Amino acid sequence: MKLPTTLPAWHQLQALADAPVPHLRELLAEPGRATRLTHSAAGITLDASRQRVTPAIEQALAALAGQADLAAQREAMFRGDAINTTEDRPVLHVALRGDPLHTGPWGHAVQAEVQRELARVCDFADALAAGAVKGHSDQPITDVVNIGIGGSDLGPRMAADALAHLTDPAVPGPRVHFVSNPDAWALHSVLRGLDPARTLLVVSSKTFTTQETLTNAASAQRWLTDGGCPADRLHRHLVAITASPAQSARLGYPAERTFLFWDWVGGRYSVWSALGLALAIAIGAANFRDFLAGARAMDEHFRQAPLPQNLPVLMALHGIWNRNFLRLPTHLIVPYASRLARFTPFVQQMDMESNGKHTHLDGTPATVDTGPIVWGGLGIDGQHAYFQLVHQGRHTVPVDFIGVQNEDTPLPLAATHHAVVNLNLRAQAEAMARGRSLEDTRAQLLKDGLSAAQAQALAGHRSFDGNIPSHVLWLDRLDPQRLGALIALYEHKVFTQAAIWRINAYDQWGVELGKTMAKAMEKAATAS
Repeated sequence: MKLPTTLPAWHQLQALADAPVPHLRELLAEPGRATRLTHSAAGITLDASRQRVTPAIEQALAALAGQADLAAQREAMFRGDAINTTEDRPVLHVALRGDPLHTGPWGHAVQAEVQRELARVCDFADALAAGAVKGHSDQPITDVVNIGIGGSDLGPRMAADALAHLTDPAVPGPRVHFVSNPDAWALHSVLRGLDPARTLLVVSSKTFTTQETLTNAASAQRWLTDGGCPADRLHRHLVAITASPAQSARLGYPAERTFLFWDWVGGRYSVWSALGLALAIAIGAANFRDFLAGARAMDEHFRQAPLPQNLPVLMALHGIWNRNFLRLPTHLIVPYASRLARFTPFVQQMDMESNGKHTHLDGTPATVDTGPIVWGGLGIDGQHAYFQLVHQGRHTVPVDFIGVQNEDTPLPLAATHHAVVNLNLRAQAEAMARGRSLEDTRAQLLKDGLSAAQAQALAGHRSFDGNIPSHVLWLDRLDPQRLGALIALYEHKVFTQAAIWRINAYDQWGVELGKTMAKAMEKAATAS
């Protein structure tokens, strides 16, 4: 196994980091820089011109990917090798969005299973939309409550919000609601406005043993029976999504309404599987298939594009430069489209649960810093909150700005709203990169009419170091395909960083420890 610190490119990058790297004001003045560092794929454009990289650093980063055998590790994932070494499992969420007409490198058997379950999901979503799924009183289902946590909630909920413009509020259902937190109010606040006779519970859990999910599911079933549903007809209101159908069957979930996925699907990568049923219901089966197609387009780009134009690889390499060589421990993600409000917490789980590891693949302690602390939220809101620290705090925080080029909101002044939002995105990216020197600030204050003494006193308070690295990602529009491609872009970025750091991105023993301790404490309390 090639540990990253044994690679010649790693040492070359360390030497480059130890030497003075020009300020972004200088780098942005390079002829042709924007063209060289701007690339597009699957309806997404990446502008990396504001990363603190020179051509020499770019070349060394590309060499690092080659020396780490990234291409071979990438093909091992797509082929279905057991790259999740601690659980001896393949990692095949990419197969879930595979071309239904052409078998991918994972083989015919996996392809057939995926397409069979996808057809079941889409058929059920279509049946709900047509009013053909009925509750215990033979009234059509109008509301669907998705009960899950972690990957069983974050992905479908985020995507349903991002694509909410595809639903018609004038159409009476099926409306989709999400519950994850076992706090009683979280469930009550959803159920209190619904009719039990017209409500379907979709319970999503890989193992069907997750304490938080089963607590909410049992409480919601009690709400159904208290609301008039006979116990022998409760099954008409229940759907299970699981990799453990025997366990869901023991809890009374009918086989014909149990949708399956496989142990080679990590929870945080599972929105593409049957766990995307709530999303398929919310946006329609045809749009769900488009969502998969967008991810597939990014998969193909990731596999085929040369490293200097490969969006996930570029983002990953710049992240490694920032994390390991510029020693920047956090990463800020700020979408500027309000429909992407839940995108940052979704990526936060994907990245931190995947790459928050302290051992290499062989079990030895990690010799390098691994995943960054991922945080953030909507950019416009952040500008009036934590951007102050980003601009003038004692931390340097790399940023991903995410914008949408076209606006489709049916408001008379939507174009004006859109212009304000994107103007702010561009301005913040420039301000963070360029900053404003003490001298320029003093000159500006004098120009504004302040006295020399006032300008001298205030210049330090109103100057900005800048030199904050960022990516700017532009979606040409926010639709199912582009959203699918955006998610896959971040998935492959996470994979690429894990491949170079030589860690396992697909187990989650830190999460499992908390679950184990909670069960032990519950058992002890019951025994006493």
